[in-house]
Amino acid sequence: MADYPPFMNAYGNITKILAKVKEAQTPDRFTQDFLGTKLGFSGGGATPFIPFAKRLGLLAPDGTPTELYKRFRNPPQSEAAMAQAIKKGYSTLYERNEFAHDLDKKGLTGLVMEATGLAKDHGTLKAIVNSFEALKKLADFDKPSATAVEIPPEKTAESGDGSGSLKEAEVGLNLSYTIYLNLPKTNDIAVFNAIFKSLKENFFKR
Repeated sequence: MADYPPFMNAYGNITKILAKVKEAQTPDRFTQDFLGTKLGFSGGGATPFIPFAKRLGLLAPDGTPTELYKRFRNPPQSEAAMAQAIKKGYSTLYERNEFAHDLDKKGLTGLVMEATGLAKDHGTLKAIVNSFEALKKLADFDKPSATAVEIPPEKTAESGDGSGSLKEAEVGLNLSYTIYLNLPKTNDIAVFNAIFKSLKENFFKR
């Protein structure tokens, strides 16, 4: 079977399921039981949503919700997170046109035909295009994406004057932080250099 971009034949369910995802509590694992019982989508047309969401990066291979899933549920980050999910899931389209999301339906159909080799009247082609279009309604490609920066663990047990107890020195205390950066939309590398230089000077000092 060809490795086509993600799609659901019942693409009308996509926005409905994702709307319920935002309302429901994040599960430990996103299962068919969760989809049917908690979200209310037990029909066969909704069943492919789980593998569909995995290909978008919203779910891990074992069904665990990813950080992208959690950011999609966060209203201020939701549209940018979906834009990231689309670019991940439809990477074969973006390899051919980095602005695939700006194409009208005719242009998108042509791009999918080019990427897949499918005939214009093929049902799968229609499903891919309409699945992409459904997701696009929930995305904003102009919003900056939140980028996680991991601050490495730092030992804090030993005080500067050497007054820390022997027990503290032996055990130590490791702290780590995660900072989310909203990076501006720009092609000027100097802007990014300035941001990460500032991070290095202010957060990575020992």
